[in-house]
Amino acid sequence: MMEIMNSGGFLMWAIAALSVMGCAVAFERLLFYFCNSVAPEALELKIGEALWNGDGEAAIELVKGSNKSLHRLYFAGLTHWNAPYDALKELLMQEVRRETFRWGRHVGLLSTIARVAPLLGLLGTVLGMVDMFQALPEGGSMVAVAGGIWKALFTTVAGLIVAIPALLLHTWLCSIVDDEEEKLYRAAEFLIRERML
Repeated sequence: MMEIMNSGGFLMWAIAALSVMGCAVAFERLLFYFCNSVAPEALELKIGEALWNGDGEAAIELVKGSNKSLHRLYFAGLTHWNAPYDALKELLMQEVRRETFRWGRHVGLLSTIARVAPLLGLLGTVLGMVDMFQALPEGGSMVAVAGGIWKALFTTVAGLIVAIPALLLHTWLCSIVDDEEEKLYRAAEFLIRERML
């Protein structure tokens, strides 16, 4: 393994660093999503029941103290329940944007890794081939050049190995963020409807 890394030169180590960075982002985001996921229907039902009974304090207690996005949105809306309708609506939309940002944080880095890793790999291959062809006038044989080409291709392979999972992860995490954003908008609309009643 170390021989492969060393044969790719410093660009191979740069690709490895991108791989570690991508894994760290994926792990952190998946942990965040796992810890912040909520069944929206059950929570909405309980809050709706409390509001129907005119018990705003009970509704606030359901979401108080939690760091989960839906809870934070409901808490912001319920603690400002008596604010003017337009102000409450604007507050809820602001909370949706804030929470969506929390869900999407660092996800764009995976897209960057997916774009940069193959370019670094290609650069490593080109630099390796330049070195090999440069050695030809100095008495290097075509057999040595051909034998060195497969080593030069290590960086391209490594770049693609990093880029493909990073791209797939980016797409998947973006779909999770989109789903959460939709849940947040539905929750905000639920509170707005309840406020109008």
